[in-house]
Amino acid sequence: MARCFNGTILHVNLTSGELSIEHPPEEFYRFYGGGGGMGVYYILRDIPVGCDPLGAENILTFFTGLPTGLPISGQSRLTINAKSPISGAIGDSQSGGFFPAALKWSGFDGVVVRGKSSHPVYLYLHEGKAELRPADHLWGKFTAEVDEILKKEIGDEKVEVLQVGPAGEKLARLAAVLNMHTRANGRTGMGAVMGSKLLKAIVVQGKGTIGAADPKALARLNREGSRSLPDITDVYGLSKNGTADVIPFQNALGTLPAYNYNEGTFEPWEQISGETMTSTILKERDTCYACVVRCKRVVETEYQGRKVLPTYGGPEYETIATFGSYCGIAELPAIALANQICNMYGLDTIGTGATIAFAMECFENGVITTEDTGGIELRFGNVQAMLEIVEKIARREGFGDVLADGSAAAAKKIGGRASDFLITVKNCESPAHMPQAKKSLGLHYAVNPFGADHQSAEHDPMYEEGGSDLYYNRLERLGLDKVQPSYSMNEEKVRFCYLTELFYHALDSYNLCQFVWGPAWTLYGPDEMAEMLRAATGWEITVEEIMRVGERRLNMMRAFNAREGFDRKDDKLPRKFSLPLQGSGPSAGAFWDEKDLEHFKDVYYALAGWDIQSGNPTPQKLAALGLDWIRR
Repeated sequence: MARCFNGTILHVNLTSGELSIEHPPEEFYRFYGGGGGMGVYYILRDIPVGCDPLGAENILTFFTGLPTGLPISGQSRLTINAKSPISGAIGDSQSGGFFPAALKWSGFDGVVVRGKSSHPVYLYLHEGKAELRPADHLWGKFTAEVDEILKKEIGDEKVEVLQVGPAGEKLARLAAVLNMHTRANGRTGMGAVMGSKLLKAIVVQGKGTIGAADPKALARLNREGSRSLPDITDVYGLSKNGTADVIPFQNALGTLPAYNYNEGTFEPWEQISGETMTSTILKERDTCYACVVRCKRVVETEYQGRKVLPTYGGPEYETIATFGSYCGIAELPAIALANQICNMYGLDTIGTGATIAFAMECFENGVITTEDTGGIELRFGNVQAMLEIVEKIARREGFGDVLADGSAAAAKKIGGRASDFLITVKNCESPAHMPQAKKSLGLHYAVNPFGADHQSAEHDPMYEEGGSDLYYNRLERLGLDKVQPSYSMNEEKVRFCYLTELFYHALDSYNLCQFVWGPAWTLYGPDEMAEMLRAATGWEITVEEIMRVGERRLNMMRAFNAREGFDRKDDKLPRKFSLPLQGSGPSAGAFWDEKDLEHFKDVYYALAGWDIQSGNPTPQKLAALGLDWIRR
């Protein structure tokens, strides 16, 4: 029977230059699922306690999932894990594109990187073989340049390149890892970790094939998904206008962050909407391998004589929000230019845009002045200041050097009242979904092992009144059958947070796109996901097993954090979220009460089977999940 994985994991020791191959048993793949499940396994097993995230002892993992590389939508995903230099907790990041499928086709399911090279290198994978090559000639170059050079060097225009840009080389903790110079493994500082190891790139030449246990069932699911796309409103909008299609909904709900999270609505929202992008600067719709949704944007425009090239793709919703409404900016071409700068240098757009918004509020309140910023008037709405400072962050120049490690690190350097303006959880900037109004998301931001994240649990409106029967039916499959009032927070919402979190952790283990496979609004639901995994593997996978895989990953992450000294006290929201939102939108006046958060944390920990005092997994819980080896 054909199987969908290679059974081959590459181990790379950059210090010694040694390359070795591991062939785990089939049970290992089923137990962890791939992706972040496997990545965190190696990190938890092999990283010494208390290691320096930017030191040689940190381990950097790159993993595909079981269905990666098969001809169906939403499977070409890559998870990168390491100890985060931003938080000191577990680091986690996902991306799409064609690189993940090509990595699988090159003969490897994942790569585990240890040590640190004495000089810049890149890793070349092809036909089940691996070699390290010098990369001095690539150091300091923009991401698109590196792509072009490596394709010529290998002699194959179809090779896929995963790389760090100049920001990662300079160890900016806001650095991302990019493939296709448009798909970013952002958040949690994975670009800085890769740069610290002097690993410039991984190049894969994918000429192999991956088989499914039941190709006919897989093909049928693929056809059904294609046919149903126009009927699922949210997915169709995503396809037509990209992720920025949600801007009208977010603004109407009062969850479009504006002016560094001071308000939940942005008056000129139409100027930065997905529909506006489609009608003005969109050049084409791009996609990841085999996906019919085609949500990726490619734009072409210019801002004050500076060209925005299709080479660097186009901005996502989060990018538009962080460089736009967060900063009080409504000029879409300028936001697209900021996105291009980030992709050129390899910066995470969420962290970078949010850090600039933080600095703007500091400036507005006199905490920093032009004397600190090198003459830059960092005020809300100042487009030129935003563009100037993003380049300085990328180059670690002037005040940009202060901001390049993120807003939490910058607040410590700035001092004074700077920390009052942070929107960070575990030092990670909050994305563009506001927990003051999406209440269960606030709990999730607090308890999530790698900080505030919008892609690790389902959002409140999916389980609130006025929604879709399709979404409710899918959530019912997870045991969620009591639809809640809008803007509510109660113990049922805690269940919603926890159970959808387990499902999302499973998605990041199997490495499935959360815009295609999910518990509610996506192209496919939980039952179709189980059906697809059965067709891919030949195993009798159920929704219950999927949830167990997700639970395993979540507990491993929490166990890693626990041994690094994290506990209940670190599961908190920034002070700013306890202040009533300003403005006049539907979320005006909303806030998170710290006492309420403590209560709902008790409920959450009990539901997870963790110690309520510490908020960490108990030995009994780990043993029940087959993770008792963690105690040793």
